[in-house]
Amino acid sequence: MDRFSFLNAAHTEFFAQLYDQYLVNPDSVEPSWRSFFQGFDFGQTTYNDENPVQRIVEYVTSENADCSLVSDKLQKEFNVLKLIDGYRTRGHLFTKTNPVRDRRTSSPTLDIENFGLTTADLTTVFDAAQAIGVAPSTLQDIIKRLQSIYCQHIGIEYMYIRNPGVVKWVQDKIGVNDNQPNFSSEEKKIILDKLNQAVSFENFLHTKYVGQKRFSLEGGESIIPALDALIEQAAEKGVEQFVMGMAHRGRLNVLANIFGKSTQDIFGEFDGKDYDQEYFDGDVKYHLGLTADKKTRTGKNININLAPNPSHLETVGAVIEGITRAKQDKYFPNHFSKVLPIAVHGDAAIAGQGILYEIIQMALLDGYKTGGTIHIVINNQVGFTTNYLDARSSTYCTDVAKVTLSPVLHVNADDAEAVVHAVSFALDYRMQFGRDVFIDLLGYRKYGHNEGDEPRFTQPVLYKIIAKHKNPRDIYAEKLLSDGVITATYVNALEKEYKSRMEENLEASRKKDLTII
Repeated sequence: MDRFSFLNAAHTEFFAQLYDQYLVNPDSVEPSWRSFFQGFDFGQTTYNDENPVQRIVEYVTSENADCSLVSDKLQKEFNVLKLIDGYRTRGHLFTKTNPVRDRRTSSPTLDIENFGLTTADLTTVFDAAQAIGVAPSTLQDIIKRLQSIYCQHIGIEYMYIRNPGVVKWVQDKIGVNDNQPNFSSEEKKIILDKLNQAVSFENFLHTKYVGQKRFSLEGGESIIPALDALIEQAAEKGVEQFVMGMAHRGRLNVLANIFGKSTQDIFGEFDGKDYDQEYFDGDVKYHLGLTADKKTRTGKNININLAPNPSHLETVGAVIEGITRAKQDKYFPNHFSKVLPIAVHGDAAIAGQGILYEIIQMALLDGYKTGGTIHIVINNQVGFTTNYLDARSSTYCTDVAKVTLSPVLHVNADDAEAVVHAVSFALDYRMQFGRDVFIDLLGYRKYGHNEGDEPRFTQPVLYKIIAKHKNPRDIYAEKLLSDGVITATYVNALEKEYKSRMEENLEASRKKDLTII
C-alpha cells in the first residue's frame, strides 16, 4: 500500500477521533469508514491489541496491506490527507510573499490531480477535514482553508521539526483564524502610526540630507511596527530586558522610532558635529548602539539595548548572545525567558557569512544557550548588487534555521498586519519552547546599497518595478480607509504631526555646537 506510506504518527489523532466516534455510534461514521473499521475490528479479535489506533496506522501504511479491502471513497479520504500533508510541507513554495516580483516556479504543484483527486471530488464531503481542525467538509472548502493557512502572505516551514508535540502546537496555532491577522481598530491604528513614523523619518532625511549615506529602511518599513509589537507583547509575557543586534540598514530608523533616540542627536551626527564627551571619538551614525529604559503602553518598565556594530554585519550576533547570556546568568538564572535576544539580519549576510552558522549551532548548548532568539531578516532580495539567484544555492536565505529545526515564517513586507501577526507567532513559540524562530521579511531596497549608488545600472528590471511601487504605509492606509477604520485625512494628519516634530528638532539641533551622547 505504497500510496498510503505518507501516513504517520501525525495522523494518529485523526484516526483516534474517527475510531472513537465509530465505537460510540457506528452509524454516525461515513459508510466507507464504517466498513473499514468493521473489517478492522474483525481482524482485531485475533490480536486483542491495547493500541488499536496505532494498529490502524500500521495497517494502512503496510506494504503487504490488501488494497482491495479499502473502498474507493476511503482511498480518496487518504488522498485528501496526502493533499493536506502537501500543503503543510510545500505550501510555503506557493505563497504571495514577494511584493515586487513573481515567485519562482516549483514542481510538482499542489494541484489536486497530483494527489489522486479530480474536480469531480470538489463537492464531496471528506472526514479528512478533521485533520485540519474542522468538521467534515467538501474538498473545495478544505482547499480554501489550506490556501488561507499556508499560501497567502505568510508561508511557514515547520514539518522538518522532529517533535510531534511541537508540530501539533504549530498546526493548532496557525489554524486559529486560518493563520490570518485579526486586530482591533485600535491595534490597526497603532500599526499605521508606526508605519507612518518609519516612512516619514526616511522621507525627511532624504529631503534634508540629500545624497548622504543613511542605509535607508525603505522597502522594509514594516519591521518598525513589528518590533514595536514584539516588545510590547513580550513585556506582557514577562520579558524585562531586550538585547538587539543588526547591521546598517534601517538602524537609524530603529534608533529613532523604537529606542527613542533623540532625532536632534541624529541630525547632529548628520551635520558632523563633535560629541560632548572627550572619551568618545565617535563612529559613523549607522554603526552606533543605544541602551534605554522605557515604559510600555501598559506601564511595564523594560530595558532595551541595541549593540553597536562597526561594519562586520553578522558578527554582532555573537555579541548579543553573549550580552544576553551574561544578563540571564546575573539577573535571571532561573528565568532565561526574561531576557530576549533579537537578531536582525540582511538576506545576503545570513546566507553568506559562516559566523551565523556557528552562532546558531551553539544555540542549544548549555554553556551558550539564551532561551531562544527571534531572528528577523530584512530581505531586500539583493546583496549589494547581486541578485539572490546568483548569491546562494539554498532555496531561502534562512535555510540555516534547519540546523536547529527552527520554524521559519516567510512574510510579505507590504502586508504590515501579516508581519505583526508573524512576530506574535514567533514570540509565542520562543516563550513556549525556549528555542530560536526565524522571520523572513520579503521586501525590497528602494535605493542602492547606500544612497550614493545607482541600482539601475546592475538591476534595471527590478528597479523599474520598485520605482512605481507604493510604500507599505500608503498600501495599509488604503486598506484601512476601504475598511472604514480611518478617514481620508487621517494619514495626512499623522504625517504632518510627525514631520512637524522633526522640523522642530532639526532647528533645535542646529543651535547646538555638540552632539549629546
